[in-house]
Amino acid sequence: MQEMVVTGGARATPYMPGPMPGDVNTERYPHAQANPIKQTAQEPVSTFSVDVDTAAYANVRRFLNDGQSPPRDAVRVEELINYFDYGYARPTDAQVPFKPFVAVAPSPWSAGRQIVHIGLQGYDIPRAQQPPLNLVFLIDTSGSMSAENKLPLARKALSLLVDQLRPQDRVSIVAYAGSAGAVLAPTSGREKLKMRCALGALESGGSTAGGRGLALAYDLAVQNFDAKAVNRVILMTDGDFNVGVADPSKLTDFVAAKRKTGVYLSVYGLGEGNYNDTLMQALAQNGNGTAGYIDTLNEARKSFRDDFSGSLFPIADDVKIQVEFNPRAVSEYRLIGYETRLLNREDFNNDQVDAGEVGSGTSVTALYEVTPVGGRPSSDPLRYGASAARAPATSGEIAFLKVRYKLPGGQVSKLIERPIGAADTYVRIEQAPEPTRWALAVAGFGQKLRGDPWLSPNFGWKAVGDLAQSARGADPYGLRAEFVQLTRAAGETKTVNESRN
Repeated sequence: MQEMVVTGGARATPYMPGPMPGDVNTERYPHAQANPIKQTAQEPVSTFSVDVDTAAYANVRRFLNDGQSPPRDAVRVEELINYFDYGYARPTDAQVPFKPFVAVAPSPWSAGRQIVHIGLQGYDIPRAQQPPLNLVFLIDTSGSMSAENKLPLARKALSLLVDQLRPQDRVSIVAYAGSAGAVLAPTSGREKLKMRCALGALESGGSTAGGRGLALAYDLAVQNFDAKAVNRVILMTDGDFNVGVADPSKLTDFVAAKRKTGVYLSVYGLGEGNYNDTLMQALAQNGNGTAGYIDTLNEARKSFRDDFSGSLFPIADDVKIQVEFNPRAVSEYRLIGYETRLLNREDFNNDQVDAGEVGSGTSVTALYEVTPVGGRPSSDPLRYGASAARAPATSGEIAFLKVRYKLPGGQVSKLIERPIGAADTYVRIEQAPEPTRWALAVAGFGQKLRGDPWLSPNFGWKAVGDLAQSARGADPYGLRAEFVQLTRAAGETKTVNESRN
């Protein structure tokens, strides 16, 4: 029988080593149909919760680098788009933490249609003003985490985060396998060696009691809660919870209740074969946090070094976007991605409805494909339908953008508004700003991977790559160059059901 090593905290309950993962692929992904085309005269308003998660991009990259096409449900287009920095102009006031960016350009994959590009750049909290951190690392040490790209990679990733800590920050560590136990009591950011030793002592074995691990991690975070700090649990797992409370609905209810205590949850997935993306997404969305996927050490560097502020320091909670389209200008529209983030129209003004969290310096990007009035519609007009409602007499407006958000810890939302009009429109895609062209390339990439029916057969992988090449711009970390290579790989992959050679 093996016993977990404890540093500065209670000794964990011993566990029996569990079986090693087999060869059967049990990966799970949330199913969501692509958003349908909406008729503006009937439904002029679109509402959704923002999503700054990036898990889908790294996971898709993992499949493509392995020579396989990802499962359709693994491709969440908005997460691919939001993986990249678009260089939007930054806001200067923390009380108004978003600055909108808008552009309208021709659709590269559907003649006669346009793309409405909406970007929100978040306020970047200066380093000296960042609040203290009260973090709990919750680490899956079950037998399914034994592979090199799971627990060993998790240890390296969290060591990178440890490098960023300041003396005022505090970290606790909880590990869970057949049982859960505290591995490190709350420790100052000065004691980085102590944290690394605790991480280095972790070993995998046993089954996965994820529910007990979550409960213990939240208990530690609440015990050390600081109203002036960022209080967050950081979960590292393949999501294969199989002991104790493993029902996704019960787990999500648990974290949804815990977010009311002011403790946020960030979820990072690892590995392959038994990766439970469905559970990871549900936990992150209900825990007021973000979801990422760590496939390589480079991705760990991006998440815990380059994007450190955005990963840990929130600037706004319950961020919602609502767009009202002008039926005099737009006959139909569809939101690209965000299928799991859709809200009812009335949810926008209801401050009791939970929505997405946005971190320091993070941007949010959303794309709508629209058919201008007079263009070829996707469906025939109704023979017996009433005439379209008359739009307000507003000159040149295509749509009206609203953004609602709460400042961290706030209970009452605030509002940002902006019209979208002729001044935002570009006649040719070559004239559109670099951020728009890049976002379109990534959106086309994601939709093709999903097999969405809205893209012309003439818009092939070469067209995606060429559009991306035209918008590479500054690329200090090579992320855009890597994406161009992925567009080439995408056209040469096999499906997950085809054998590897």
